[in-house]
Formats: sequence, structure tokens, C-alpha cells
Amino acid sequence: MDTRETGRATVAGITGDELLALYEQMAVIRRTEKAAHDLFLSGLVKGTTHLAAGHEAIAVGTSAALRDDDYVFATYRGHHHALARGATPEECLAELMSRATGLCKAKGGSMHLTKASAGMLGSYAIVGAHLPMAVGAAWSARLRGTDQLAVAFFGDGATNIGAFHEALNLAAVWKLPVLFICENNLYMEYTAIADVTAVPRPAADRAPAYGIPGEVVDGNDVVLVREAVDRLARRARAGDGPALLEAETYRHYGHSRADPATYRPAEEVERWLKRDPLDLARGRLAELGVPAEAIVAVDERATAVVRDAVEAAKAAPAPDPAEALTDVWADGGAAWRT
Repeated sequence: MDTRETGRATVAGITGDELLALYEQMAVIRRTEKAAHDLFLSGLVKGTTHLAAGHEAIAVGTSAALRDDDYVFATYRGHHHALARGATPEECLAELMSRATGLCKAKGGSMHLTKASAGMLGSYAIVGAHLPMAVGAAWSARLRGTDQLAVAFFGDGATNIGAFHEALNLAAVWKLPVLFICENNLYMEYTAIADVTAVPRPAADRAPAYGIPGEVVDGNDVVLVREAVDRLARRARAGDGPALLEAETYRHYGHSRADPATYRPAEEVERWLKRDPLDLARGRLAELGVPAEAIVAVDERATAVVRDAVEAAKAAPAPDPAEALTDVWADGGAAWRT
């Protein structure tokens, strides 16, 4: 039997069925991001949003290589990571819309999506602040004698923040099981990272200074991301310490909803849009002999899932003011130490 007809053929160690499942995750994330964009423009999402359309392969490929009990820390551009780790579109969109059914019961919003039960230990609005937190989570795994990993996602701009260097240094000194994954989309907010950084690879070129392996991967290819993270994760679990992966990608929207991204050259945008991670995955699926109708069915299912999520989030109740002080840390003093 020709295994290409069954989805069991493999390319780079992945079967058609496995890749189709990853593609479905990316399709759901892409449509959730589009829904967030539309809801913001219609006034149903307050504040701002930082969309990750174009980054889907990094979140999905990484999550596919992790265990359920591993820890993930993300940036304010973290919708895709929350969804890849198990948050539902309804939970995320309800949170963006300040509904009681939101992932954080309307207390986090777009920039603080958290689902601890799935190992998603938060999105963080302060650039680079979560990198030392990931080091701490890895240290906790060491203390408890588990082989869990901590993964910190961050943008290229964070590589010029002190916390990035402090986190890499301490992780290397203690040889901790932590992976640092840079989503390099070429721009730190509105400024090209190349204009303000002395090395070509802002993350990978700096890792060797701390004795950490630094690798670069095509962040738009979910198969290559999964392979790289799987290899580095096995290395970390074996006790060989931290590693850094710089995933090259491109955001389809501006930095935030207030940014038209006119500073990006038109030819650059066109070139990167031709390397859309969903298109690349569809190409690989074709190579594996996955029928076109199977891909269409996945796209239709993803569309229906997100459409239903939008309607459910719109219909969800507002949060109860009586719960405003629940699930928060009220004591910011030192009394808890005793």
C-alpha cells in the first residue's frame, strides 16, 4: 500500500496525520487572531492588542515538542502560545472582551493570558521580565527532582534588555533545563532590530558568550521548529543545560492595533507574506500526499470553531464586581516570608 494515501508517509520525521493536526492548530490560531482584530475594530475589545498572525508555527511547533507538564512563559504577543498550550478560542476572546468566562476572568486582558493548568504560566507586558521567571521555574524543577522544562518566548527587542543577559547567565551557571526561544520578526516595536544591534543574529549570536548553544531556525516552518525544539528539549532533560533558539518570522500586522506598520518596506512585506507559515504547512502536506479535501475540511472546521467562539464570548456575562479581589495577591509586603 502507498502510505502517502493514508497520511502515514513521513517528511523530516513527521507523518501527514501529525502535520495535519499541527496545521489545524495554526488555522485556529490564525482565525482567532483575525477575530480579535475585527472585535477590536468594532469596539468590543478594549485597550490594545498585539497580534501574532504570522508567528503560528513557532508556538505550535514548540508545543508539539513539549510535554503537558512543561512550563511556558510568553510576551504580550502571546495569544498563539496560550492557544497552542490548550486555551480555547472562546476563553481567549472572552478575556479580550472582558467577559466573566475569559481565561483570567477579565483580569488579564490581551497581554496577560494565563492557564496554569496547561503549563501556560502567563504572558507578560514588561519586555524581558519573564525571562528570569522561566529560569526560576527551571530551578524549581531541579529542586523537585523532575525533568520538566521551562520555555521562555521573547521578541528580538528583548535581547537588548538586561534581563535577557541576566537570565542566560544564571541559567548557564546553574545548568538549568530552560529553553530560550526568540521570535525574531525583525522589528522591536517600530525600529528594525538590525539598526540597533551590533550582531546579525540578536539572540543566537549572543548565546555563546554565556556558554549556551545558539541556533537559528526558520520560524515559519512548523516541522523545522518542532524538530529543533524536540532536540534541544531532549538535551536539556538529559542535564546538559539551557539552549537558545532564534526563530526567524514576520508579523502580518503592525506592532499593535495602533500601528499601521508603514515603516516596513513594501517589498519586504510582500516577500515575507509569500512565506506564510500556513502556506508552507499546506505545501508540506501536499508533499506527504494528504488529500486537498482533508485540508479544506480542517480549514472549515477551524472557521466554525472560531465563529462559535466569537458568538459565545459576545453572549457571555460581564464579570461580577464581587470577584474583583479574588485570585489576586493582595499582600505585597514581606509578611509572607515568615
